[in-house]
Amino acid sequence: MKKIERRAIMCLLLAGVLIAGLAVFCFRYVTDGDDWATHTANKQIYNDSGKLEVGSLYDANGVLLMTNTGGEMTFSSDYGLRKALVHVTGDRNNNVATGANVVYADKLAGYNLLTGTYTLKGQGRNVNLNLDADVCETAAAALGSRSGTVGVYNYETGEIICLVSSPNYDPMKPPTVSADDTSGLYINRFFSASFSPGSIFKLVTAAASIENKNDYATWTYTCDGSEEYGPDKVTCQSAHGTVNLQQALSDSCNCYFGKLTEELGAKTMYKYVEKTGLTESRNVDGVDTAAGSFEFPESGINLAWAGIGQYNDLVNPCTMMMYMGAIANGGQAAQPQLIRDVDFANGLPAGFRLKKREISMIEENTADILKTLMHYNVEDNYGTGNFPGLAICAKSGTAEVGKGISPNAWFAGFLDDEEHPYAFIVLVEKGGSGSSVAGSVANKVLQKVVEKY
Repeated sequence: MKKIERRAIMCLLLAGVLIAGLAVFCFRYVTDGDDWATHTANKQIYNDSGKLEVGSLYDANGVLLMTNTGGEMTFSSDYGLRKALVHVTGDRNNNVATGANVVYADKLAGYNLLTGTYTLKGQGRNVNLNLDADVCETAAAALGSRSGTVGVYNYETGEIICLVSSPNYDPMKPPTVSADDTSGLYINRFFSASFSPGSIFKLVTAAASIENKNDYATWTYTCDGSEEYGPDKVTCQSAHGTVNLQQALSDSCNCYFGKLTEELGAKTMYKYVEKTGLTESRNVDGVDTAAGSFEFPESGINLAWAGIGQYNDLVNPCTMMMYMGAIANGGQAAQPQLIRDVDFANGLPAGFRLKKREISMIEENTADILKTLMHYNVEDNYGTGNFPGLAICAKSGTAEVGKGISPNAWFAGFLDDEEHPYAFIVLVEKGGSGSSVAGSVANKVLQKVVEKY
């Protein structure tokens, strides 16, 4: 009898193990099945050279960006467009980690849980992006040979209509880079990198002030061009005199924001970089953004510089663009979306997209105040004449990156326009002045956006 009981217990344990194993397999099948099915060993969708043979990539207007027909990636006949979007399409050697043949292999192959990568005619799927080829080409031309990135998205729907990264190259003829190359040629700077933000970060410090200081609007500081912290000092380009939050943001007064950061304290600053999501890595249709990182010492000059957007501050351009969208959209940021939809090869829908998701970054009242401040920046400092016809709200940034090196130029903001609800981010590495250099790029891109939409 005892033997029977032991055997019964052993059978139950084995059955439990089998059920647990089956559960793990089912979970892995659902979560990782697309990776299994799109492994290069799958000869149904890859040729002997390991090249994907199926699927095509289009922009929002049906412009062909890339196709795998015939077992070799081919691209637009427009040389400028091929270069502009190489960090989205990828290249023939799959050098770009964010390239479509890497991150969208399952969608291009037509993978689903029931049939795997089998399709009736073996043609794969058409992946349609929200990107506008004309706007992207305009952005790449505006950046020119300079390193940097430009992003534009609809802050109400989340649709990314522009995403370019530079330096770039012709994906039909991928260059080989040396082991000690520092250009970051293959890196998608919009998604996969983080940079010192400089003064665009003052919009985060300003948000913390609005939500934590009852006297945020009347609190003033008299700037004589520098503020001493022991043997060191925070400096401004000129003496700004007595300034409040509005004028300090417009003048981009480092001394004011350094002292304001001291008033707020390190704990509050940590709270706000987390609240605004700047420390998070977000998944944008299968592409993970780089997480930002910040250090706020308890006191002293490094705390001051951290609140100004220097010291060890690093932000991801895509995430900072989302923050601009949150300011424009009452504190709620729409989750960015790169993919519009996926079709069968005959053009019929192959599925459906989930509705937009919004992420709370700041309070609605705070967003309204920041919007007013950013509009004042343009009127008082940057000049509305530099952005003809655009209802633009913005903040520039000139981020120091090392002695003897020209600073990174930033321009971030949005259009306060119901017909054109677009937020943007522009970074020109080692470009110099944020408002004149990055602002000029932003104007060219946004003029094209308004012209088309």
